[in-house]
Formats: sequence, C-alpha cells, structure tokens
Amino acid sequence: MWSCIFRGMKTAKGAKPKGKPAKAKPVGRSKIPAKARRSPDVADADPALFDPLTPGEAADALRTLIEDRRLASMAKVGRYRVICTEPLVVKPPHWMAGHRLARVVAFDYSQDRAVDACIDLDAGVVANLELNRGQPMLSRDEEAMAVSIAMVDERVRTKLELGDSPQSTMHYWGRTPKDLAYARRSAAVVFGRSDGHPSLVAVVDLLDQTVTAVVPAELW
Repeated sequence: MWSCIFRGMKTAKGAKPKGKPAKAKPVGRSKIPAKARRSPDVADADPALFDPLTPGEAADALRTLIEDRRLASMAKVGRYRVICTEPLVVKPPHWMAGHRLARVVAFDYSQDRAVDACIDLDAGVVANLELNRGQPMLSRDEEAMAVSIAMVDERVRTKLELGDSPQSTMHYWGRTPKDLAYARRSAAVVFGRSDGHPSLVAVVDLLDQTVTAVVPAELW
C-alpha cells in the first residue's frame, strides 16, 4: 500500500535528494567486547566468600533461622540441635552470587524433622529453607550426650568389662518398624577395650535421652 502511494507522488523541480539513506544497523551485533560479554565465572568471586564463618556470623545465621515464622514451633520449644554451620558460595549467574551466605543444618526434635537452610547474611534473611524427614549426621553435642547417657545407665554399667570405655558413637536407624530407633533419632555407643576390640553396644534414644537397648558386640 505504501509503495503505491510513493509511486504516485511527484518530486518538485530542482529538489535534490538529501543525501543517501542511512544504512540499517545489523541486528544481533553488539559493541560490547567479547571478553565483557562472557558469562560470570566463579573464579572471579571474592575469595573472602570462601572464608570460614566467624563466631558472630554463625550466631547471626542461627538467630535469623530460628526467627523465621516457619520454624516458630522449633524455636518456642527449643528442642533442636545444630548439626553444622558453614559458609556457602553460589555460582553466577544466580542472584545470590557475591553474597555472604551460610548453610545451617539442624534437627528439630519437636517435629522429628531435618532443617537445611541457606541464610543470606548480607540481607539478614532465610534465602532457602528445606524441611524433610531425613536424618543428618550426629552433631558433636549429640555424640557427647549419647555417651553421657549410656555411661550412667545401670544395665550398661553392669555389663561393662574391666578396661572398657567408649570407642565410637554412630548414628543408628532401627532395622524394622518395631524397633523404636526406626522412627526416632538414635545413636549407638560402642564400648570396648583399649586394644580396639568392641565388647558392648548401647542404643540411645536422643529424644527421650534414654538407653533403649544393650547388645553384646558380637551380636550387633
């Protein structure tokens, strides 16, 4: 339609075209250097993001986590254990790349669930939160608590042999649904002699803080 109109128009006498028409710019090209256009690389990240968390940062991460409304029951009852608090670095082009982040893993005894959270320390918010029925590894506090509970149990004390002492503490799941440890967070404390030969295993229910089973090591 427009081409028909232009063909029907007469050019005035003496009128000269005003220069050549401008060339159309190629589509898809950019004047940004190729080096500047490349995707961000984690190698260019601030090395300080990989540094261990300071005690203040760890405390801030935990405070931010327990103040989250989704964990109100855990914070109110106070029955939880922090498994680990460690720095977390996100690769670009994620929006949190370049932020000082902390990963907090905890176990909520009040709801029998695992808590895995990413805390943005720069913004002071919980950037990501996962709640599941998984069983994270035992914390150092849980291991120490399991040993102390087993050591004062009368059944354990009467079956320990001379020279027996705690050798190791492991996270334990029951083998069948009938086993109390099948559904409750538990630990197995292995006792033995200094030569490393195990003699006794005590299963500790970390929720009620009681020994639920005492088994000779050869039957474990």
